[in-house]
Amino acid sequence: MVAHTELPSQVPNEKILNKDQISKCSDAKNLGRPRRDFGDAAHLQNGAAVPVQDVEKVALTDGIKQKRKGVHHKEEECSLFVAFFTFVSYGVLLLVGYIKEFFSPPSTKEKNREGYVPLYIGFESFYTRNVYRRIQDCWNRAICSVPGAYIDLLERYSPDYGWTMKLTGKVLKCINVGSYNYLGFAENVGPCHDDAEKALKDYGISAGSPRLELGTSDVHRQLETLVSEFLGVEDAITFGMGYATNVLNLPSILGPGCLVFSDEFNHASLILGLRLSGATVKVFRHNDSDDLERKLREAIIHGHPRTRRPWKKAMIVVEGIYSMEGTICDLPNLIRIKKKYKTYLYVDEAHSIGALGPNGGGVVDYYGVDPKEVDIHMGTFTKSFGAAGGYIAGSKELINHLRVNSHAQMYAVSMSPPVVQQIITSMSTIMGKNGNDDGRRRIQQLSRNVKYFRQRLRQKGFIVYGHDDSPVVPMLLYLIPKISMFVRELTKRGVAGVGVGFPATRITGGRMRFCLSAAHTKEMLDKILEEVDEVGHMCCAHYSSIPKSAENIEW
Repeated sequence: MVAHTELPSQVPNEKILNKDQISKCSDAKNLGRPRRDFGDAAHLQNGAAVPVQDVEKVALTDGIKQKRKGVHHKEEECSLFVAFFTFVSYGVLLLVGYIKEFFSPPSTKEKNREGYVPLYIGFESFYTRNVYRRIQDCWNRAICSVPGAYIDLLERYSPDYGWTMKLTGKVLKCINVGSYNYLGFAENVGPCHDDAEKALKDYGISAGSPRLELGTSDVHRQLETLVSEFLGVEDAITFGMGYATNVLNLPSILGPGCLVFSDEFNHASLILGLRLSGATVKVFRHNDSDDLERKLREAIIHGHPRTRRPWKKAMIVVEGIYSMEGTICDLPNLIRIKKKYKTYLYVDEAHSIGALGPNGGGVVDYYGVDPKEVDIHMGTFTKSFGAAGGYIAGSKELINHLRVNSHAQMYAVSMSPPVVQQIITSMSTIMGKNGNDDGRRRIQQLSRNVKYFRQRLRQKGFIVYGHDDSPVVPMLLYLIPKISMFVRELTKRGVAGVGVGFPATRITGGRMRFCLSAAHTKEMLDKILEEVDEVGHMCCAHYSSIPKSAENIEW
């Protein structure tokens, strides 16, 4: 079985990952430490734990071995009544759209293109015209401030039912729970701002060249050294865009004949990168290690579906925190499976790096596992660090391979030096290199805010998805009219949030998504909770059927 995941000697990617240097997880470290990975229980939406799968003890000839079963995080289900009317609401919108366009077909003709097949046609454009257009004022809103704890929105209106938007000239000051400013480094004052300004004067705004040509400077090398130290790995490589970090590097590692297991809720950048690689992709149920292991075992046994020969290599691709669900990956079980079947593990820590763990080291730090147990660390600088870009970290062999073969190194301009300096300063703050405890204070503040806000939302009767330590807080609304109403009404009350609906979620998964920050105070959170509860009563969004808890929740 192992032979199906080992690389043939003639494949040049064989030495990309230095697995010989990966140390084994200590059983005492993983099983004896306080449990925060919900291994023995799944949390329902009232915060109470219910048993899902017990730890099974298997008697072996040489002693007793603990076998940890898979963990599938259960969420409170949408009722059939709500699901029915959610489908009805979408159906009415689409039916009205089809009737309207039957009598007045949209014009797709272009000048000097007579006789051509329309270039822009399909269900996506139909959906945009007849559903999204009506409520587009709830998205892509213009701002005129730093996206910190508060944000300034430019008020808009539409004179033609959403086809165009015009500014009223009024500025709305709102509490910001829509930006990925987890540690509050999106600031225009302080050390990050001052250091970035100095870098702008010293290096200019851009190198104007790819990294492989003239785009590498001493600040880029300093950042990569700092990232590898922060993550506890051998080396790291950085890129100017987080989305492109996945899209342009996965094809450099994977290719035809490779097997990939991808979580069903993985980000679009991971999905696109895997498609471009040409690898065979199998999708497993969200955060369900049992389903992953079953499908992995079957794929290894049967080999390639056409030739029945072994796969060149196999890889598991997951995220640390899933940005739409707010769930945290079951990393210990993923490591167990990867070691058992000799597969590689790729963890996208875009939302977890900086926001999870006692030291801000992401999901690896959160579970307390050895960083070398994860073969490929990926993350972005756009969330916790208040900057832009992304990184991949791991063994020296992996990073040296990417420096030469990555399309992002050859064809994309290198990261702007002021942005690099912003990351260096914020990461140094988190690591405590600046001589104070500001970084640890921000991590602890975020943790308190997240636990308090999630518990209070559940206490008020809302359905809240995700784990209790995740700063991404999805609150289920289901119906698209309620999503638009929530966004508009909260904005009127001074709260800027994000509404999410189909196709970003399943049809019965419409929601408000709150992104909490260390910059939020308790008073801000109480204000948000008060307004959310009031708007929730206006549109009947208290869907949770679990009895409310009357206990006092402390911040």
